Amino acid sequence: MSESASRPVSDFGSDDVVLPFVVEPLESRGRLVRLGPSVDRILAQHGYPAPVARLVGEAAALTVLLGSALKFEGRFQVQTRTEGVVDMIVIDFDAPDRVRGFARFNAEGLAQAIATHEAAPAQLLGRGHLALTIDQGGDFSRYQGVVPLDGQGLEQAAHQYFLQSEQIPTVVRLAVAESVTGDGVSWRAGGLMMQFLPQSVDRMRQADLHSGDAPDGANIQQGVEDDAWVEAKSLVATIEDHELVDPTLSSERLLYRLFHERGVKVFEGQSVQHACSCSTQRIEDMLRGFTVQERKDMVGDNGRIGVTCEFCSTHRDFDPKDFD
Repeated sequence: MSESASRPVSDFGSDDVVLPFVVEPLESRGRLVRLGPSVDRILAQHGYPAPVARLVGEAAALTVLLGSALKFEGRFQVQTRTEGVVDMIVIDFDAPDRVRGFARFNAEGLAQAIATHEAAPAQLLGRGHLALTIDQGGDFSRYQGVVPLDGQGLEQAAHQYFLQSEQIPTVVRLAVAESVTGDGVSWRAGGLMMQFLPQSVDRMRQADLHSGDAPDGANIQQGVEDDAWVEAKSLVATIEDHELVDPTLSSERLLYRLFHERGVKVFEGQSVQHACSCSTQRIEDMLRGFTVQERKDMVGDNGRIGVTCEFCSTHRDFDPKDFD
């Protein structure tokens, strides 16, 4: 295994890092993410029940996998809106390294799902859609891709997104785990994404046709798929969930396990941290945008306007007189 990085990835440790890599003999490249304190902070702030926490952890790992590819300082957002028990998840990744998120769920529906053993992530999502949004800010237009959620999980939805919107053969693996220690429960999440990006246009077209993304009337031998991509997907399929979240297994070591026979090159890792963009000044500016009557309607029994950030659960109180 070789490394083209000016700083060893081990400097980051095994937590909260995204590691890009390429397997040149298979003409495939990807990213591996391992989240520790960053995802634990998101989940701890909200105190989600374990089934919801696992789903939010998967969404966080997926968001960081995709958002860390941005080449500019913008925002990448993954959002689900469904009819399921967990009817909304929002994860923001502010490039290059900040992540935050929250979810909304029906507590009674969750209790029933747990009682009937129907609380797997895909079951909690139910039917709806997954939206992936890139926002460069300023005068740039936002880009949004939307794929349906029809009872499948986030891994399958991500595959569908890339085939539908990007037309790039892609495989995604996600895993979340909790550990109980003397200090309580902590969460970890991991994910790996690999894409087939051959230099040959014909090979890329072959992969697109096989995946079902072919133009109408295309002629291709049924069941034929590029051998390199078949091998790449097969290797990724051998990953165990515990390997993606094991704090004692470094990102480099995991990639070596998977691809050492072919040779894998890793690049400089990108650290990730939990950070919320809310601030007292931003909320004050927002409140000034309301009319006097609207602000009066917001005043609570304590005579102040209370605002709680959905992402970080920070509560702030404001004196309505300050906006006169």
